[in-house]
Amino acid sequence: MRIQIVLISLLLASCSVTDYLPTFTPYKVEIRQGNLITQDMRAKIKVGMTQSQVKAALGAPLINDPYHPDRWDYFYSFAQQGETLESQRLTLYFNKDVLKRIVDATPLIANEPAKQDKNNE
Repeated sequence: MRIQIVLISLLLASCSVTDYLPTFTPYKVEIRQGNLITQDMRAKIKVGMTQSQVKAALGAPLINDPYHPDRWDYFYSFAQQGETLESQRLTLYFNKDVLKRIVDATPLIANEPAKQDKNNE
């Protein structure tokens, strides 16, 4: 019985005094998702290339849609502390294994991806 009273007293006391306690925020992991396509990699692909040549230059596409096998989507995003810092989207359209159209939805990232902010470490 004494232990229960002591525990309840401690719990009630801890709820009332929070001014001097430090606040903690959870650590949010740096998240890189997708295919990073640099400007150098993008310069290697040209209309008229085959799917295997494009795959050798850029790698396998992130999104492989069975309903649109002639469309390849390359998407990349970089998030740090819960905020998206970079994102890019490159869509390639093929016709009978030959690249017909390239759509750059967002500007491509330079040769180096974003570095982790040293102030947040």
